[in-house]
Amino acid sequence: MIASSLQVSIVTYRPDEDALIRCLYALSEAIEFARAEGVLRTVNVALIDNSESRKVVERLVELGDLFFREPTQVSYLHGHANIGFGAAHNLTLHGSGADYHLILSIETELMQTALSEGVRWMNDHDDVGAAAPSLFASGGIRMYPCRRFPSVFDLFLTSVAPVWLRGLFERRIRHYEMRSETDLHDPFFDIPCFSRACVLARRQVTDQSSGFDPTFFLYFEMYDWILRLGLIARTAYIPNMRAVFYDNFILGSERIKHKRIFCKSAIAFFRKHGWKWF
Repeated sequence: MIASSLQVSIVTYRPDEDALIRCLYALSEAIEFARAEGVLRTVNVALIDNSESRKVVERLVELGDLFFREPTQVSYLHGHANIGFGAAHNLTLHGSGADYHLILSIETELMQTALSEGVRWMNDHDDVGAAAPSLFASGGIRMYPCRRFPSVFDLFLTSVAPVWLRGLFERRIRHYEMRSETDLHDPFFDIPCFSRACVLARRQVTDQSSGFDPTFFLYFEMYDWILRLGLIARTAYIPNMRAVFYDNFILGSERIKHKRIFCKSAIAFFRKHGWKWF
């Protein structure tokens, strides 16, 4: 087996330090494990900061130096202002020369075997351009990063509706989140949309897809990208590539701001890909 190369991109904006430390520590452990297994060779970790604070990027450099050592390379991008989640990932998505690109949210903690399992599986399935892992909440509860093409009603149920109403439509939500298809045992192919928690993509396919659409400042950028990428290559769910996702609860005025951004991005998404109400 020939070891593969990997480009990792992590975008931050005024990051929660506990989440960032968990993410970087777990990533470093997964990289070292995959390298010891002979799955990975060259790895570059790009920490892309959209914040305006010099202190934030200084802390990123400290943590990068703490968690990553040679031969893993770390690069830092800062000073480009808050250009949005997808546009920031685009800064390293193309031209790296790596075999694979890992798009990682700071709320995501990779299991130690995640990269070795994911890259090895992708090496065996060269028709797959991007894959999502099996995802768990911090308490061990299953999460479902794979989705069907959403309807407006699906988004209302999963993002806005109260718990009692979601309970009435549990069967519909399970269908939208592809729960029966993405179990813990078998891979599943040709998934329309992924959440943005963690995606492993083949670099040649990302180049063909043109990367993220900067129209989506925050939210729906991954849905849009995976839909377009799926026209070029197959997408898949890899159950043995595992990660934990720590929900980042947004409170107060920031929550209202994020709801507005969510609605604006949803409208842009449906205008681009076609409206589906129910």
